[in-house]
Amino acid sequence: MYDVIVVGARCAGAPAAMLLARAGYDVLLLEKARFPRDIMSSHYIHQPGIALLDRWGLLNRLRATDAPPIDRVVYHVGDDIKLEGCSLPVDGHSSAYAPRRFVLDPILVEGAVAAGVELREGCQVTDLLFEDDRVVGVRFRTSNGGESVERARLVVGADGMRSSVARLVNAKVLVEDAPRTCTYYSYWDGLDAGFELYDKPSRWVGVIPTNGGRTLVMAYFPQSEFDAVRRAAAPAFHQNVRTTAPELYERMSEAEQAERLYGTGEQLNFLRQASGRGWALVGDAAHHKDSIAARGIMDAFIQAHLLTDRIGEDLHDESRLNKALRRYARDLDKRFMDFYQSTLSVADLRVPESKLRMFRAISGDQELVDRYFATLSGAIDVKDFYNAQLLAKLE
Repeated sequence: MYDVIVVGARCAGAPAAMLLARAGYDVLLLEKARFPRDIMSSHYIHQPGIALLDRWGLLNRLRATDAPPIDRVVYHVGDDIKLEGCSLPVDGHSSAYAPRRFVLDPILVEGAVAAGVELREGCQVTDLLFEDDRVVGVRFRTSNGGESVERARLVVGADGMRSSVARLVNAKVLVEDAPRTCTYYSYWDGLDAGFELYDKPSRWVGVIPTNGGRTLVMAYFPQSEFDAVRRAAAPAFHQNVRTTAPELYERMSEAEQAERLYGTGEQLNFLRQASGRGWALVGDAAHHKDSIAARGIMDAFIQAHLLTDRIGEDLHDESRLNKALRRYARDLDKRFMDFYQSTLSVADLRVPESKLRMFRAISGDQELVDRYFATLSGAIDVKDFYNAQLLAKLE
């Protein structure tokens, strides 16, 4: 019998398993894929996520790859606003990184295994074991096609927004909003670009340097256009970039598209019940929002840290564990609700006049520009951004 079984070994599951093992628990980590394997992702890890990687002793592994540090953001709004700067540092870290997932995920998994986690790849959970309405284990198909059962005091679902664990425990959806956007993206070789954002009505383009000297270009459309866009994805993608970021489009014409076009309309927005008797959810299984804010990886790290911190030494005492899991769920809701709402606001693909006025007010004031980018990274709270200095400019 294990102390913990974690289902899903990517950005939420691998760190959760690692931290629980470092706390002295016996942890089994199940993953249906085999690493290294790519997955759809915006790749970006904001500064608070980088600070956690450093705290966990994994940042140097990431730095040893060829993912470039990102310490400058250029944000174009409409045709006349341009903000340049960088988030305030978090625990001394001012750079972000945007690694490919076939680079990042193995680093996280290897960190878990080094902590003593037992990893089993190619395993698909098919059912949970219950005793008196409490989860006590999992049933899964093994890599060789057989079936196995393992028991644990706690089962953690880190298996994505369509989580099997969430479905099997019938986790309630606490908050749900309709999809706002759809997105298509690919990678370019030889594209001279940094971290760039372009925001125009009903359109958004993001540019992020990543591994192998490649640059990710993502184009966002309203969800209402998804059916039309996916029928002619390549022309729609190029038209979006050409009209939203014409100067970028010229640079792209001198570079080479290195991979096929990827895309999705599954930009689901929800917060689920994050814990119950004998189970908890982390990462996209607990909380998913539009990818336009590129917060998924960082938020998964934060949730893994939050769960293990709340459990502490209480795993072997059922009453104390139940209380710890309830605290985790409450704290998760409190911590992520504001970010959830602000992400939906951006995903509406329109900039209200009040925000345009604010952008014009801070343009040219580097301190305020950097503080604004710090609200996007999560380094500071939005209410701390609207300080006396900014309010004076808005008067």
